[in-house]
Amino acid sequence: MGQVKFKMPDVGEGVVEAEIVEWHVTVGQKVQEDDTLVDVMTDKATVEIPAPVTGVISALNGEPGDVLAIGSVLLVIETDGDDGEEEPADKPEPIPVSKPEPAPEPKTEPAKPATPAPVAAPAVTTSTNAKPLASPAVRKRALEQDVDLSQVPSKDPAGRISHQNLDDFIASGGRLTVTGTKGQKREGQTSHKVIGLRRKIGQNLSASKRNIPHFSYVEEIEMDALEDLRKHLNDTRQDGQNKLNPLPFLGLALIKVLPDFAQANAHFDGEVVTEFAPVHLGVATATPNGLMVAVVRHAEAMDIWTLAAEIARVTKATRDGKATKDELTGSTITITSLGALGGIASTPVINAPETAIIGVNKLTEKLVLDRGNVVARKVMNLSSSFDHRIVDGFDAARMIAQVKSALENPATLFM
Repeated sequence: MGQVKFKMPDVGEGVVEAEIVEWHVTVGQKVQEDDTLVDVMTDKATVEIPAPVTGVISALNGEPGDVLAIGSVLLVIETDGDDGEEEPADKPEPIPVSKPEPAPEPKTEPAKPATPAPVAAPAVTTSTNAKPLASPAVRKRALEQDVDLSQVPSKDPAGRISHQNLDDFIASGGRLTVTGTKGQKREGQTSHKVIGLRRKIGQNLSASKRNIPHFSYVEEIEMDALEDLRKHLNDTRQDGQNKLNPLPFLGLALIKVLPDFAQANAHFDGEVVTEFAPVHLGVATATPNGLMVAVVRHAEAMDIWTLAAEIARVTKATRDGKATKDELTGSTITITSLGALGGIASTPVINAPETAIIGVNKLTEKLVLDRGNVVARKVMNLSSSFDHRIVDGFDAARMIAQVKSALENPATLFM
């Protein structure tokens, strides 16, 4: 028998420490070479660490959320030097085998509950945790009479609520108004440690708000012309071309105006401003693990179709956890959008060390005065934030005015 003290490997250039996100093994577990041991995170990249040898885990150093220095002991593996490679092939089953023995016995008893529990209780009130089963007509009646269908008992085995069930409920005096329903008292609370990407996001946003004096600027954009053009382009697009949403048009507008406002396509570290000629467009992307910024590099070299395809590609890779480091770093200005949930206005937080972020709010229709006539217009607000140390309010207003002009006259985007 031998012992391998496996140390935290170098997981990236310049990285000196990594956070444990999730263990995939436990003490006493047998692993084969290249099995995944643990997920660790550095900056915004999560890395799977494989087993260097075949053996049995004898010690784990740290819990999820702990940060270990590169080169420190991560775990200990006991190895068998005799038949190192053959043993693992026979042993994957010994781990589950300890529990299959007891399994048959519990299963012989559950076989007795041949007493059909569901059939024995046909008149159970529908659960308040699930949407009650009822026809549209029953739902309409319940709505008209302010009845909470989740409180109405059903005698149907499937739990479907009938007109008769509704009548009986009202007749019994059990009529409960939706607005006046007395809720059940809820007890308890849960606490959990903030670790991994969520902790990193929190640290980055806190640093951004603490170190950058934000100011926000909101402008209303009339979108009728752009929406007409977008519909036309989508209706006539070729096979393989992505359907266009407003983001590629906003990207083109920024590409068009940023050469005149280089301070908004820049990084600032507190002492030095670095203004960029290329536009590496960041797109804030919601993922299962939290908000990340996918990066479209050299957006200025793309047409509308290429830009739309690249936005779709990098955001999907980010959501799926397959984005590369280059696809998650190096943006020079960021767009953030909540789509249909975008609200009227927002105050987006700058993606440090950038100096500007452009927030897209939802597209709505409103009545406006046009030469004395009331007409309907499609409008969308842009809510942008700037680093006031680098971008003056007057310059920010001029920049957004030019973006507004380009979006309201979308033909100019292609000139």
